[in-house]
Amino acid sequence: MATSIRLSRGGSKKRPYYRIVVADSRAPRDGKFIERIGSYNPVLPKGDEKRVILDTERAKHWVAAGAQPTDRVARFLDAAGVKERPARNNPNKAVPGQKAKDRAEDRAAKIAEAQEAADAARAAAEEAAKAPVEAPVVEEAAAAEEAPAAEAPAEEAAAEKTEG
Repeated sequence: MATSIRLSRGGSKKRPYYRIVVADSRAPRDGKFIERIGSYNPVLPKGDEKRVILDTERAKHWVAAGAQPTDRVARFLDAAGVKERPARNNPNKAVPGQKAKDRAEDRAAKIAEAQEAADAARAAAEEAAKAPVEAPVVEEAAAAEEAPAAEAPAEEAAAEKTEG
């Protein structure tokens, strides 16, 4: 029979409490178990001594008998000095997925386009600053002369309406 050392959940909704049990690997998580060897209360702070309670003698017995601990229980057993947990290394875990890479490329392209547009605007502003200043002033003066002439007929029409 294949046995495992695992957590069996108890407690109410949003208030978890786990028993550390030795069970047949085919049994349901919260179902039948062979022996209870401890408890784990994740609600308590990490430094609390009552967060993990473990019967190390029984844990050593079951590990010697071939019981396989789950990842979380293996951490508890390693902290208690019952069974050393090998260090894991997954260098690909931190590598972003394809969609994240695509989003980063799109973002970089947009930033590059915005930078080019800003450079072009800056260059155009410099060109305008280097151009002779007299030409724009003359155009503004001509526009100012035409504006009152355009307003005058409108004023005369308004005056005629009030008289008539």
